[in-house]
Amino acid sequence: MQVNENQKGRIFDIQRYSIHDGPGIRTLVFLKGCVLRCRWCCNPESQEYAIQTMKQGGEEKIVGQDVTVGEVMETVLKDRLYYRRTGGGITLSGGECLCQPDFTRELLKAAKHHGMTTAIESMACAEYKVIESILPYLDYYLMDIKHMDEEKHLAFTGKRNGLMKENAKKVAESGLTNLIIRIPVIPTFNATPKEIRDIAAFAATLPGVKKLHLLPYHRLGQDKYAGLGRRYEMAHITPPTAEEMEPLLQAAKSAFPYEVQIGG
Repeated sequence: MQVNENQKGRIFDIQRYSIHDGPGIRTLVFLKGCVLRCRWCCNPESQEYAIQTMKQGGEEKIVGQDVTVGEVMETVLKDRLYYRRTGGGITLSGGECLCQPDFTRELLKAAKHHGMTTAIESMACAEYKVIESILPYLDYYLMDIKHMDEEKHLAFTGKRNGLMKENAKKVAESGLTNLIIRIPVIPTFNATPKEIRDIAAFAATLPGVKKLHLLPYHRLGQDKYAGLGRRYEMAHITPPTAEEMEPLLQAAKSAFPYEVQIGG
């Protein structure tokens, strides 16, 4: 497998020692750029591909840097012993990593070359040929399905969801072993039993999909909006309680006959 370690991309963070977003101990690489504008996004600094300035703790911080695959892998490989012991590896997040397809593909290839598991967090909002080009180097696809209704999806994210649903079917039919569907549970958007059940029923039609994760809304990224000079549109929304999540969990289980869990 030939890897182009000089392939350049733009990231805004690397997080080591994660125990989420894939199996084992993982390193998360956050890529710049996204085609959606989800109202609840906890990484608003990821949405623009441009390098930005964001205020944090009263000080200005540069968000975004251009790096090569080789430079990213220098950090990732520091923890190769942990990956080997736990089945961990690299997870690409964002933003939407499919917005930088060449960089994403070469990062995944580099990780596979070094024997670690690979994963991406993605809403599959790209031409399928882009997704198809990375599938040979991907072990886990953590795919967001946010809503089944196109108009509501448009109102809360800025885009309709037809392409994403179509791509979910194609990825499932590709034979990828580990396609995991994730539902961000957002009050006022999709946090009703019917809406969750509809998404779960769609997930149940995808060949080979055996896991469904419900990800409760949180406000951990709220301060970032002020730091970017933006208004946080979800400031009036409170995260769902455990009691409020329970009927949503049961609704998902009623439509999806495999593993369903809160968190992921």
